[in-house]
Amino acid sequence: MASLMILDPMIRGGAIALFLLWIAILWRDHRDVLSARVAIAMNLAIVAYLVSDLLKPEGPARLPFELFDALSVMVPAFFWLFVRLWFDDQQRIGWRSWLLVAAFGVLPLVQIVLLAMMGTFSFEIWVLVRIGMFAFAVAGMWIAWRGRANDLIEARRGFRAALVCAIGGFILLVTFIEMFDSHGAASDPGRSVTLVAILIATFIVSVGLYRFRLAELFAAPGRLPKQAEPPATPSPLAQRLHAVMAEARAYRAEGFSITILAAQLGEPEYRVRRAINGEMGFRNFTAFLNSFRLDEIRAALADPAQREVPILTIAIDAGFGSLGPFNRAFRDAEGMTPSAYRAGQLADSGIG
Repeated sequence: MASLMILDPMIRGGAIALFLLWIAILWRDHRDVLSARVAIAMNLAIVAYLVSDLLKPEGPARLPFELFDALSVMVPAFFWLFVRLWFDDQQRIGWRSWLLVAAFGVLPLVQIVLLAMMGTFSFEIWVLVRIGMFAFAVAGMWIAWRGRANDLIEARRGFRAALVCAIGGFILLVTFIEMFDSHGAASDPGRSVTLVAILIATFIVSVGLYRFRLAELFAAPGRLPKQAEPPATPSPLAQRLHAVMAEARAYRAEGFSITILAAQLGEPEYRVRRAINGEMGFRNFTAFLNSFRLDEIRAALADPAQREVPILTIAIDAGFGSLGPFNRAFRDAEGMTPSAYRAGQLADSGIG
């Protein structure tokens, strides 16, 4: 017990220092990127969790404890947003996702108000918060894991499994322990397991921390390639890549993957990944495929001979599996809907 009381603040203090360092690096190098700002929020929430357990939930420190505890339960929600933005190279998050996170964040605030004004603890809110934490954590881990094959950033692809284990696993473990500790009063075994989890998560994050200095880990806003154009001075492999995609239209094939593409080219997969990322500027394979698909769709929408062809038919023919992903990709690339783009192009040609 005595050794636990000594180790607890030491381990938490070291972890807090590490996550504050991560926050400082992200702010210094990537503060203009949405995914980095969400990562900062996630790390601040982790720091709040580490600090809250050092405070006593009674007496003068009760309100600070409740505020830090309320912020700490947002870690899974920020983790979910972060992996969506970072691993999928999204430049924005839809309003429904922000609304879901905001609604979840209201729950612990309502709990604080109930405790302050009525002196009652809502078990129903506590259960909803724990269910939400589990759901966000599992969803984030799944997103991080499912897209690993399409990730063209080598350092980031290698960091996926580590991040899933370190942050996602830590969130699940702590949430599970807190479900059985009388609303925050963790037993000695529970605190010991939590300390081991903090040590492991801190070690994994510290190993990968230096990678966040690399500019390639975060896409700068507005710099994602929109069109599938060959490099100015393409290598033979890049020329073959462009020929297979632009001329043979391999991107139309259902289930087309980087493994299939590498087999068609007769090249090792890692060389194909490096060519697509290093020479053609794409950060994930889906964006690479979509750039060729969108090139074909732009031409079709601007073609007066195809003005009566449904947009969905054009999208499906180009390789998109459904209307939703196509609409999102098109709006991200052009800043307008496909219908508006078609109307504008046909009007410019004197047909509309």
